[in-house]
Amino acid sequence: MRSADMIELWRGGMRESLHRGHAVICDAHGLVEAWGQPSRTIFPRSSCKMIQALPLIESGAADAAGLTDRQLALACASHSGGDLHVKAVESWITGMGLAEADLRCGTHMPRDPAENRRLTCSDESPCQYHNNCSGKHAGFLTLNKHLRGGADYVDPDHPVQQAVKAAFEDVTGETSPGFGIDGCSAPNWASSLEGLARGMARFANPGNDTRGQAMQRLATAMRTYPELVAGEGRACTLLMQAMDHKVTVKTGAEGVFVAILPEQGLGIALKITDGATRAAEAAITALLIHLGALDARHPVAEKLLNGPILNCRGMVTGDMRTAQAFPH
Repeated sequence: MRSADMIELWRGGMRESLHRGHAVICDAHGLVEAWGQPSRTIFPRSSCKMIQALPLIESGAADAAGLTDRQLALACASHSGGDLHVKAVESWITGMGLAEADLRCGTHMPRDPAENRRLTCSDESPCQYHNNCSGKHAGFLTLNKHLRGGADYVDPDHPVQQAVKAAFEDVTGETSPGFGIDGCSAPNWASSLEGLARGMARFANPGNDTRGQAMQRLATAMRTYPELVAGEGRACTLLMQAMDHKVTVKTGAEGVFVAILPEQGLGIALKITDGATRAAEAAITALLIHLGALDARHPVAEKLLNGPILNCRGMVTGDMRTAQAFPH
C-alpha cells in the first residue's frame, strides 16, 4: 500500500500543497488503525529517545547517580537550547565530574530565540550544551560512567549503544535492519512504523516489571516537564500542556512523530514522506483529536492544524486541513 494523503494546504479555493505519509495506532494487542503502509521501514530519529533512555534506568545508572524526573525528561528531550536547558545539562555533566568536552553531540546555534539572540549579539559561540540532544547525551554519559565504558560512547559497537539497540529491538518487537547516524552522531536504529507504534503502546501499557517501571518513569517525566522536552512555543511542549499532561508526545526529524496515551492504552507513530515538520505536527494533532485526547477547539489545535494561514499583514490567505481519508 502506498502512502496516504494526510495534510492539505488551501489558498484561493484551490489545493496548493499536499503532504502524504504513513500513520499507525496500536494497543497492547497490536494494530488498531493505520493509514498508508504500516510495514514501512523508517528511522525514528529523535522520536524514540524514551526507548534510548531505557538502559539508563534499567542498568541502575539513573538511581546510582540520583537522577531526578527533570533530568529523565531531559534525557528524552530535543530541547531548544534555552538558558533553562543549557544550565540543567551543564549542572548534570559537571555534577558527574565531567566536562562539556566529554559530550559527543557537537554544536549548533540554539533554537531558543533569547539564547540565539544573546549569542548572536556577543562574541560567545554555542557549545555542546546548546545542542538539542545534549540531554540524551548526558544520559548516555551517565550510563557510560556506570558501565565504565570507553570515551567514544556513540560508537555503534560501544556497550552504551549496544544496550540501546537491545532495548529498541525488544520494545519494537523487531530485529532492526540497520542504523543510520543521527544529527547528534549517535546511531539511530531503524524499524517498521508499526514496530515503533507497538513500542509506544508498550509505554502506554507498561506493566510492573523492571522495564515497565522504567517506561512509566520516562513517559511520566516527559509529560510532567514538557518545557524541558522541547521548549516555549514548540509543538511537543504545547501539545502535552494542552492535554493536561496526560499524554506524552515526541517529535523526530524528517517528519516523524509519536504519542503515548496511557488512559486509552494506545501508541501512535507517524511519518510524513517528504519530511515536513509542519505536516507531522498537523497530523499528530489530527490523530490526537481523532482519539479524543485533544479538543479540536483548543488554541493549540488551532495553531497546529485548524487555524487560518495569515500573511505578514494579518490577512487570511488560506488554511491547513486534513485530507478527506484522514481523520478530521
